[in-house]
Parts: sequence; C-alpha cells; structure tokens
Amino acid sequence: MPMLNKLPGLSGTRIKDLKSKLPKAIELAKKHRRPVESYLVGLDIGTEFIKALIGRVVGNEVEIIGVGRAHQELADMQAGAIADIAAVVANCDQALSAAEQQAGVSARTAIIGIAGELVKGTTSTVRFTRKSPSQELSIEEMQHIIELVQQRAEQKARQQLVWELGGQDVQVRLVNSALVRIDIDGYKVTNPVGFQGRDVVVEIYTAFAPMIHIGALERTATELDLELLAVAAEPFAVARSVVGDDPNAQISAILMDVGGGTTDIAVVNEGGVEGTKMFGIGGRAFTRAIERELDIDFVKAEALKVGLSSEQVAATQKPAIEKALQKTLNVWTKGVELALAEFEKPDHLPNRLLLCGGGSSLQMLMEQLEVGEWYKNLPFSKKPQVQHIQPDEVVGITDATGDVSDHTFITAMGLLRVGMDTVNSGAASTKVTMKNKLNKVLRV
Repeated sequence: MPMLNKLPGLSGTRIKDLKSKLPKAIELAKKHRRPVESYLVGLDIGTEFIKALIGRVVGNEVEIIGVGRAHQELADMQAGAIADIAAVVANCDQALSAAEQQAGVSARTAIIGIAGELVKGTTSTVRFTRKSPSQELSIEEMQHIIELVQQRAEQKARQQLVWELGGQDVQVRLVNSALVRIDIDGYKVTNPVGFQGRDVVVEIYTAFAPMIHIGALERTATELDLELLAVAAEPFAVARSVVGDDPNAQISAILMDVGGGTTDIAVVNEGGVEGTKMFGIGGRAFTRAIERELDIDFVKAEALKVGLSSEQVAATQKPAIEKALQKTLNVWTKGVELALAEFEKPDHLPNRLLLCGGGSSLQMLMEQLEVGEWYKNLPFSKKPQVQHIQPDEVVGITDATGDVSDHTFITAMGLLRVGMDTVNSGAASTKVTMKNKLNKVLRV
C-alpha cells in the first residue's frame, strides 16, 4: 500500500487506521462481489428450422436469456446434414441475431448439434483382467482402459459405415463419450479410482460422425465467428437434458427426437445412455407424402400438415390428407421398430417413450405410438407410455424469456446442457477431484 502513504491531507494516525481496515474491506468486497458471468450458445441446426438459445451460466445451471429461430430452405439440409454451408450460415446468423438482440449480449462460445443417419452412437463393453488385483486403480490405468474402449468403438463405427456406404472408407471422429457403467469383480461403482480388484468391466457410450459432416459444422462456426466448445450427437444431447448430473438418477426411458429430416432415438437405462440410433424419415417425409398424393406444391402441403389438427383445414380435405400421411406413417413406425430391435444389450426396453422435435407435433404420429401394436414384437414388459418432453422437465436449464414454450426446443436445451457439462469437466472446474479427472479423460 505505498500509494496510501502519499495521499495529501491524511495524518499518520488516519493512514494507520485506513491500513488496518483495508484488508477487511478487501475481504468483504470479495465476499459480495458478483461472479464473472459466462454465456453459452446452443445451436440446433435442424432440417426445417435453426434454433439458437443463449444461456447465462449461473453455478451449475443455465438460464436462457435469448431465443432465435430461422427457417431453412429445402436445399439447405439433406437427411439432417448440411448441404449448403453458405445458406446455413446465413440462416444461423439470422437466428443468432434475434437471440442476441433479446439477450442484450453477444455470446461466442457455442455447442452445435450433429444428426443424420451416418452418426453412429453405441455402447461398447471391455472386460479387463488386471495383473495386480491388490493394487489400487489409478486415473492413468482408467485412462488406458477408456482409450481401449474408444478405439474398439471407432473400429466398429467405421466398419458399419463402410458396409452402409457400399465399401467406401470414411474417416470418422469421436464427438461424444460418457461412462455408462463400471463393475469391479461384479460390484457396480460410480468412481473406480482407488478400488482394488481383478476383473474390471467398463461400458462407455461413444458417438462418431463422418469428418465431412464435422468439417461443415466447424466451417459454419468459423463463418459465424463462434468458438466451437463442443459438437454433440443430438440424441445424446436430448438424453443429457433429461438425465442431468444427479449421480442417483435412475431414469429409464426411450427418447425420440423427430426432426424435419431424421428421427433420432436414444435408450437411457438407469441414468446411462445405452446407445443411439438414427434413420432418415422425419417431418418433411410426411409433407412430401401430402405433396405427392394431393398433387400440390411443398409449401401448401406443409400448411395442410401443420393445420390438420386445427380448424384451418376443411373437414372435406382431412380424409385425403390422413390417407396420404398414413402410408408414410406406417413406414416410419417400421423404422422405429427396426431401430429399437438393434439395441442388443437390454433384456427389456424401458416402458416410457419421451418425444421431442417438430416432427412429433403431428397428432397422427402420437396416436400411432399410443394405440398401435408396433411394440409387441419388441422386448417391452408392458405397453409403453407415450408423452412429449416439456421444457420445465429439462434438468439444470431454466427459461427467463418465456419463449421456450414446447417440445420443439428440447434438443437446443440439451445442447446447452452438454456445454455446461463440458465447461464443468474442463479447465473451468476449480475443484480438483478424482471425478473431475475422470470426466477430463472422457472429454472430447
């Protein structure tokens, strides 16, 4: 405090008194000062709409303070992937500008979702026999085991893509990784570090995407002057939105995001993501069916589809529209059956079916799931209950705008959740614990 001694008009006694009070004043200021606020952008680049959410990070929660939405043209996206980077950038800019205007801040740290049939998410299991069972498991040993699982999952994802693309080799990159379960000598543990044991069984969910898709998203972020914090498989983001970070969460459900170009499915069992599947039928396929059957243009067909459950569509038109939709709906339902049948691990599937995404707004689709017999050839113990995920059910995300009103925003909210997870598990986490170290190993 050398400057204090040079202040004019202060006696030696007054200076001494100020010096004695200064440390207390500094401590009081530290205690009452506002924390430095950070902001995240959740950017859901959908086939039909782009949704941008700006969230203020407050502790372990995110408060949405800005909402933006922009429509995509038919040629901008194909099967959930970017087809025209320049057009998508312009649409994203429109949605971001609206969100920033409402929020009153310009947030630059973004989490972008990735979807499409070529995004492969699966849960892989590795059984590892330790040479020294009496030695405690270290974070380095766990890192080695996790890397083995991720390598095995990458090989599986590449083989699957090569088969689907008729022998064409595709470069893939890991986009999400999360622990599902760890057993040591048959006992389930939440944090393996420090335990002794011979047989370690690790289950990890991993999602891989083709480099060409990730490259398009990275280019989009660069054009928008965004710092890309994470790319997240959208069904994984939806799962994170429902599960949150409660270690005691025992939620089991099938999560279904019906978008404009794809349907993304995640199976969550006792809080862990068992796997994700995607197939290329979404809301636009239903609009195309009306377009073909009624011989009208796409815009009119979309208006008829959206207005079907309201008085906007004449009663005389409804039978023809419903007939056109039913054919595609039957194909879509078969896609759901096939996707769920590919989940090899669970002895039975969860009896809750939670839906989100604009495509799930179609009332006929909800009714088909609720009253149809599609589930009978699948390992359900009883008929599944079907409902939409509501924004107030998303863990750790609150809306201060009043504009996040329905199930169509759930994926974007899930992206904010992934962003918060990423921040908390990275360098921003000041609490150095074994759990944080393990999360850092998994961080992509």
